[in-house]
This record gives sequence, C-alpha cells and structure tokens, in this order.
Amino acid sequence: MMAKLTLRLAAAVALVVAAGAAPATAKTLVYCSEASPESFNPMFASADSTMDAVARTIYDRLVRFKPGTTEVEPSLAERWEVSDDGRIYTFHLRPGVAFEPNAAFTPTRPLNADDVVYSFARQWQADNPFHALGGSGYEYFEALGLGPMLQAIDKVDDLTVRFTLKAPNATFLATVALDFASIQSLEMAQAMVAKGTPEVLDQTPVGTGPFVLQAYDPDSRIRFKANPHYWDGKPPIDTLVFDIVPDATVRVSKLQAGECQVTTQPLATAVPDLKKDPNIEVLQRPGDNLGYLGFNVGKTPLGDVRVRRALAMAINRPAIVDAVYQGAGTLVNSALSPVEWGAARDLKGYPYDPKAAKALLAEAGYPDGFALSLWAMPVSRPYNPDARRMAEMIQADWAAVGVKTEIVSMEWGAYLNRTQAGEHDALLLGGTSDNGDPDNTLTFVLACGEQNRMKWCDKPFDDLLNQARALTDQAKRAELYVKAQKIVEEQVPLVPIASSIVSMPIRKGVLNYVLDPFGRQNFAKIDLAE
Repeated sequence: MMAKLTLRLAAAVALVVAAGAAPATAKTLVYCSEASPESFNPMFASADSTMDAVARTIYDRLVRFKPGTTEVEPSLAERWEVSDDGRIYTFHLRPGVAFEPNAAFTPTRPLNADDVVYSFARQWQADNPFHALGGSGYEYFEALGLGPMLQAIDKVDDLTVRFTLKAPNATFLATVALDFASIQSLEMAQAMVAKGTPEVLDQTPVGTGPFVLQAYDPDSRIRFKANPHYWDGKPPIDTLVFDIVPDATVRVSKLQAGECQVTTQPLATAVPDLKKDPNIEVLQRPGDNLGYLGFNVGKTPLGDVRVRRALAMAINRPAIVDAVYQGAGTLVNSALSPVEWGAARDLKGYPYDPKAAKALLAEAGYPDGFALSLWAMPVSRPYNPDARRMAEMIQADWAAVGVKTEIVSMEWGAYLNRTQAGEHDALLLGGTSDNGDPDNTLTFVLACGEQNRMKWCDKPFDDLLNQARALTDQAKRAELYVKAQKIVEEQVPLVPIASSIVSMPIRKGVLNYVLDPFGRQNFAKIDLAE
C-alpha cells in the first residue's frame, strides 16, 4: 500500500508548481524531519511527521490551539457559540479567506460553509459522494468517535456552519482543532471528480494555510513557499524545506553543520553535546506523551490475559527507561502521561519478576514458552527515542522466561498501516496527546474500533469514556478516567513504559520558535535573524 502511495505522490509532483529561483534576500528554513508523509491529505493520516508536513503547513482548521498551550482559539472560525444544553456549536467563518491555487486547480471563490460541511461529511457519511475516494479509512475521525457523536452538520449561510451533537460532549471543541479536521476545498473536489482525476485531491493539496506545496521528492525533500495571501499574515520565511532524514544521528549532524535550522527529537544521548554547542539552543519541556508495548489480543496466545501479564512482569522496565531515555524519561504505570490531569497516580504497574512471570506462563499452559514477533518502530519519536534498543532489551528479558522473540521493523508508513491491520503479535508504539484531554489518548489508543492496534475491545472501558465525555466537571471526568486506567492495568492490552522530556534543538538565529505541547511543528511565525 505504501509503495503505491509513494508512486502516486511522486507522480503528483508533476502537477505541483515547480520551485522557481528565489530572490537573493529570500529566507529559507530547512527542517530535518524523520519520515515521509503518509499522504497529502490529513484526513487519512496519523503520524506526527505527516501532520507537520501537511496539516500544519498547507491547511487550517475551524479553531486551533494557542501556540505553546492547550487553549483553543479562533482560526478559520473567528467566533463561535455553544447552546445552553451543550449540543449545538455554531461557527462563524472569516470572510475572504483564500484557497491558494496550484497547477492542478485554480479556485474561483474564497472559503465558505460548503467547504466546512464537505470536510467533515466526507469523513462522516458513507453515502457522501466523496467518502470512498482515497481508498483509506478516516482513522482519526473514526477513532475519536465523531460519527456517533454527530447528529447533523448544517450550512446556515455562506459564513455560518452549525454542528448538532446527539448529546453534550466536553471534547468536541478541542477535537475539531485537531489536524485531521483540516478544512479542504469542496470546489476542488467537485472539479477533480468531474475531470476523472479524484486521486489529485490527496496528492496535490489546495489549502488556506501558511504555506503552499511546491515540490515533493519522495523520501528526500518537500519544498513549500510562503502563502502571500495567508489570512493570518504572510510567514516571515519565504521558503520552507523538509529534509527527510530517518536516522536521528544524521539529523543531529546536519543540524550541527548548519544544513538544517530545526530538527525533530534527537536521541537522548545526543542532547548533552547539543547543549554544549554554541550555535544551538535546546528547548525542553515535560512531554504529554507515552511510549508503550502493545499486545495484539487477537493473536494466540496473547488473547490470554495471564500470558500478557506474564510478559509484562518479565520486562525490566526501569532498566529499559535508563538505557533508552538516558535520564530524559520517567517510568509510567498508567495508560496516560503523568502530566495529564486525568492520569491515575496510584497504579503499581507490573513489577519486574521473571520467576513469577514464568510460573504464570506455566499456569496458562506455556511452561516452555512460545515464539512471537515484536515490531519495533523505525523512527525516533519523543515517546520512544530508540525503539530498536528497547526491542532488543525486551527480547532478552523474554528469552529469560522461555519466550523467543523475532524483532520486525520496516518503513514508517508501512509500519503504521500493517500494525493497524493487525499483522503484528506485539509492537512498540506510543503517542503525544493531541489536545491535552485524557479522552484523546484513551479513545484513540484503546477504545473499540479499527484504530486500536491492540485489537482489544472492552465495553466497561468504553462506557466509562462515554460517560466522561458527557460531563463538563473536570474532577468528575478524572474519576472516570482513573477507573478506565485501572481496567487497562487489569486487562494488560498494553504495558506503559515511559513518558519523556521533549528536547527540541534549533540553530541560534531561529526566531519565534515555540515548543508545542503536542510535539508538532508550527512554522507560520518563525523567522530567521539576518
């Protein structure tokens, strides 16, 4: 699937505007990214690397998070109202917001309510004429339960859209601030379908965001130009380049050599030296993230909770945190990052006890162990800076209790697609909260649905999440989330490993960079010193 996508995206380069010669005074910022985008449509994406390269550059959403915070502020909607019963959200759009043209399509009108309705209805309604385009599931929309949440989306007038929910939902406003909810052009969709080229929609984006795609060389570079008509002001830099470098060590070397001005999360071992470099500033904050080991409960013998608990107890998690995070990670016992307001503080987790683990395996009918695959991420992320090293340590720990482990790794996009399809036995993954609300992580990672890579579905767990969403009292919501985390601890669909300190190294001379609490990149306001 990813091979076909890469070919389609490569072909799409012929449709985008070729990069022209920049004036001598133009400012170019190079960002060393860790992976290629899964798609140029954030409706189909889940990886941070995709959202950075697509949603945060090309598109906007109705509302957004104020830089550096979890506070929602206006974006394409300049204001909104919520009904007294908490079920109706009415958004008032900014007038005159332009979609930027490209070689495939030239818009004839500014953003209006039709575009907003299209952007959500395409993901929501199976009978929508655009729903089946793209050949991929709407992972975020489905994972966050937006379909069951919505009763209607109505165009009130050209600049007013009304969302009606079936019941009050405390997560709705923050949810529509997420990257998958980027607003796209209905006019372009209609034009591409009429021309018989619907695939262009997801390859050659037309958006309202701060940058415009110029060219994409798969697995190598993405080039953007500043949007001169951006409603929030033209970005200070003229050209933005994503240099795709999967190897974290190479990214750091490029940063130190001045080949890029910003890079994503370095290996923890590189941070002390980066802090000593006079040309580099290392920004840090506790991350709202969680790295975990997940079990595919649909695979034998992982469907047996005794086996999952035994494998959890066989892992020396403190040693893993020390070796992999190098002082920049905290051992976690719950399914939420400890910085979240709903995190359970009193869970004991799974103490390292190989003897008890072996006895539990014998009780489950596996006195001599068994064999399984452990899939390890090919990229370094804040929640897991070195998945290969972590996998090797887990492999050794499991071997001590008789379990033979094959470590599997592959290209990042394929890894995400194939683990979502459930091909793995166990996997290393994690994530950073998208909005600071406990519902985001718990629902996306563990609620019943295709997005759940553990293939675990527990009705009492889902019922607790549903109850919490209907409340506005944060203390009462937190109580329900703690109960949900206790179910996770008992059922062991995943084993929490660590939450990390996020380190973001930038070259001195990069101005206005704000460290994002969700681990994403925002380049709209960044400038470079002369």
